Amino acid sequence: MDANTAMAMAEAGAKVAVAARNEEKLSALVKDIVAAGGTALVVKMDVADAEQVKAGFKQVIEKFGRLDILVNNAAITGDGMAMPHEAG
Repeated sequence: MDANTAMAMAEAGAKVAVAARNEEKLSALVKDIVAAGGTALVVKMDVADAEQVKAGFKQVIEKFGRLDILVNNAAITGDGMAMPHEAG
């Protein structure tokens, strides 16, 4: 989930779990959400690994009791490069 989406959801009252391979970036985002009065959780996960995905979902359910919304912005092209995201 990108930082803007995560922050907007937290500001709207959602408990937010952010997941990615880079735990350092996730931790900074969670600190920002918490500093703004929200609730957030870091879930270190590589979506290409089914076991990590299962463990991540389990972690979210254990922390928050349920999962209501999933925003997935992980994308890989045939050449292995992440697809660029352009606002517009």
